[in-house]
Amino acid sequence: MTKIIDPYGSVLIKDYEKIINEFGLEHFDNSLFPAPNRLMRRGVVFAGRDLKVISDCIKHKKPFYVLSGIMPTNDKIHFGTKQVVEQIAYFQSHGAKAYILIADLEAAAARGVSLEEAKKRALEFQIPAYIALGLDPKKTTFYFQSENKEVVHLAYEFAKKITLNEFEAIYGNADPGRIMSAVTQVGDILYPQLKERMPGIIPVGVDQDPHIRLTRDIVRRTKEKKFYLPSSIYHKYTPSLDGSMKMSKSKPESCIELPEDVKVVTKKIMKALSGGRDTLEEHKRLGAEVDKDMAFELLKQHLIEDDEELGKIYDAYKSGKMTSGELKKLTCEKIAEFMYTFEKKLDDARKIIPTLHFIKF
Repeated sequence: MTKIIDPYGSVLIKDYEKIINEFGLEHFDNSLFPAPNRLMRRGVVFAGRDLKVISDCIKHKKPFYVLSGIMPTNDKIHFGTKQVVEQIAYFQSHGAKAYILIADLEAAAARGVSLEEAKKRALEFQIPAYIALGLDPKKTTFYFQSENKEVVHLAYEFAKKITLNEFEAIYGNADPGRIMSAVTQVGDILYPQLKERMPGIIPVGVDQDPHIRLTRDIVRRTKEKKFYLPSSIYHKYTPSLDGSMKMSKSKPESCIELPEDVKVVTKKIMKALSGGRDTLEEHKRLGAEVDKDMAFELLKQHLIEDDEELGKIYDAYKSGKMTSGELKKLTCEKIAEFMYTFEKKLDDARKIIPTLHFIKF
């Protein structure tokens, strides 16, 4: 039976090792990259494709790009989006040319959001939010899908390079909207190479790997174009606070949004799935089941930069010296500090939107 990862779903993948084996990914190797960031150091980044190509570009100061997209369907983003932005920022800091596409065509086709509304949301919130989370605006090129005729032309050309059966094998089904969305994303991924053929890396959750596989298949079938195969780097999901699925706006009670009122976030965290034991006596005797604890996951993935500080918290909680309530209180303090800083940076980022580099067509 063909294995499918659904880029449109919200299932939490627990067995990442199995995913690596089934889809031919390579384990992430910290030693390939200089000054690995928090996500790389802590195993949140766990796999990729052709990572050595990008490592060599960094080492030898060769040109390469990093690309990601924004789906402008809401006036908020969920906390897990922060991981993508941090990966973009990492590669920017090591020489990558960054491209951010606004997927307004996909938003219109899949979510019924008009192009005008998509543009408004992107300029007023999504792009400023990415900047507030660490994107370097001075090193980033932006464009709207609907305005990029070269991407649309590539999509139509690439649509002839794959059969219906092959598409279904990758995505599970082949409805027309999904096909158009997918081939347009292939055009986006390869667009930076139209001006200059160079390697590129796409940071995504592993649910987006079908788009990477489709792009790499199409590159192999258009050898005359001399495109580089895109590299990719995968991070684990930020799980929902109940631990049941990846963080998604479809479950607002278990999702942290940006921005969000601190009092609301605090209530959510206090109700989050805990690794603490049923009684205080048992907790002190056995210690916490840290791997099950969603508050600790927030600290690990997002809220504590210093590894030594996180290690001390882990040891105290694992040994039973720190209670679940104490851990959640600490997490609430960290998230409040983060939210305050984020909103301040968001306001600052909105002021520079007119100065950003948008491709004109």
